[in-house]
Amino acid sequence: MASPLSPSRLWLMRAAFLGLALLIMFFHLIPLETVPRRWTAPDLLVAFAFAWGLRRPEYAPALSIAAAMLMADLLFQRPPGLMALLVVLGSEYLKNRAAGLREASFAGEWLAVCLTLLAITVLNRLVLGLLAVEQAQLSLSLIQMVMTMLAYPPVVLITQSVMGVRKLAPSDAEAIGGRA
Repeated sequence: MASPLSPSRLWLMRAAFLGLALLIMFFHLIPLETVPRRWTAPDLLVAFAFAWGLRRPEYAPALSIAAAMLMADLLFQRPPGLMALLVVLGSEYLKNRAAGLREASFAGEWLAVCLTLLAITVLNRLVLGLLAVEQAQLSLSLIQMVMTMLAYPPVVLITQSVMGVRKLAPSDAEAIGGRA
């Protein structure tokens, strides 16, 4: 049986999640190219939020995800709060399904994440369209969504192997008082 999670480890990992979010935003803002590209990079911030939320929900609470995404909205000059709200709703949806996805294969988890990313992209474009906010071309939004979907498996690999954020086993979940 695993020992309960110590408070210091919990807060260290929560701080690590916020540090990772800041690092991703930092590298996103570095001007490496001055010419506009015809493609967009994956949204690694969303991919890591989903990976951490599915593996260890207590490491990436909703407030941390909301704070990181709101800061990203402000720094990336997106409408403040919309993407933050959608990502928090998506991550909470995935966290609620985490117990069922724990027994499923990685393909089932990846499918759930892909469907959640699709819903976030559609809702984001729908809300921006209803509010008549200027938005990127549909092709760029779709490319970013697909790139994020394809980046999710490497993000999970990095999350597990480098950062040590692994799925809870059912016995571990019971030991810390969570659902199995």
